[in-house]
Amino acid sequence: MRLKDKHAVFLREQAREVNFVWNYCNELALKILQREARFCSAYDLHRYTTGATKQGLSLHSQTVQAIAEELVRRRRQFSKRRLAWRKSGGARRSLGWIPVKASALRYKDGQVWYGARALSLWDSYGLHLYELGTGSFSEDSRARWYLNVTVKLKRRARSTTSRSVGIDLGLKEFATLSEGRKLEAHRFYRDLEPALGVAQRAKNKRRVSALHAKIANRRKDALHKFSTALAREYGAIFVGNVNASALARTGMAKSVLDARWSAFRTMLQYKCADAGVWFEEINEAFSTQTCSCCTSRTGPKGIAGLGIRQWECRVCGALHDRDINAARNILATGMRQADTRVGELQDGLASTHAAAGRGRLAEGIPVL
Repeated sequence: MRLKDKHAVFLREQAREVNFVWNYCNELALKILQREARFCSAYDLHRYTTGATKQGLSLHSQTVQAIAEELVRRRRQFSKRRLAWRKSGGARRSLGWIPVKASALRYKDGQVWYGARALSLWDSYGLHLYELGTGSFSEDSRARWYLNVTVKLKRRARSTTSRSVGIDLGLKEFATLSEGRKLEAHRFYRDLEPALGVAQRAKNKRRVSALHAKIANRRKDALHKFSTALAREYGAIFVGNVNASALARTGMAKSVLDARWSAFRTMLQYKCADAGVWFEEINEAFSTQTCSCCTSRTGPKGIAGLGIRQWECRVCGALHDRDINAARNILATGMRQADTRVGELQDGLASTHAAAGRGRLAEGIPVL
């Protein structure tokens, strides 16, 4: 949720102190590694930062601990001896970031209290209904500040539909469903590219940042709406594992990055997990060349065949739309894999039950 701009000065000062603590812990961890040949833990860093808030830092004590914990977590994640320094000034200034723990946050009278400081915000979620957890204050490229906080939600009703769908991702149509529906690819970047060029030539950095934010927000809104609709409508979703990072290094890079396939799959995955929908990424190799009716590989091949959008199977004579046929093959492959995994799970449960029964019999306990 966005915080009001009047708190930007206070938050920026807090972010500078966060950068100071981060760089101190980063350097200290490197020295411990060089001298003692071991990676220090967050607990080790806590011992060196204890009492820092009493010696001039205005940060909350829980924030100082959260910084050390985040540094250790990221160092392990990226397998680094030392992470990058956080810069508080200059052209490469790090965007503001202030981690907070649940004990440092509370909601009262329409404001969020960070320690003894009240921060006003646009409460679009009704925070008084939730118990606040850990989170952070973060700054975007337009110097706007936001509160990111975790809350506990009631589990939603599980999906009861048994419908399954395969999804083929593309550039001309963003997504083609195995049922025949197609979602037109929105050109968020290309639509605002002329205005973006004007702002860049005029060296209007604020306008450039605003346009980039508008493009990202429009794209994110469309992906959220589409992924939510799919998770509510189907009980099993199978999507092709198109390699976006590889295609982003080709001449189609601008369109591929504008489509954001990876972000869409991530959204779909966690929304399906929340709704109890079976979700799986399927290897889409040869999905456009294989006939979905007779499984013969008679479709258009190679770069020359990319422009062929409809083709007829030479074996069974079925007429196919290229994208719909690929989506149906993805669905068929996903259903086969799902059946196999369900069978393996049932066999594993049966083996576990049988082993437990044998153990009870050995102890002289009757098995029901």
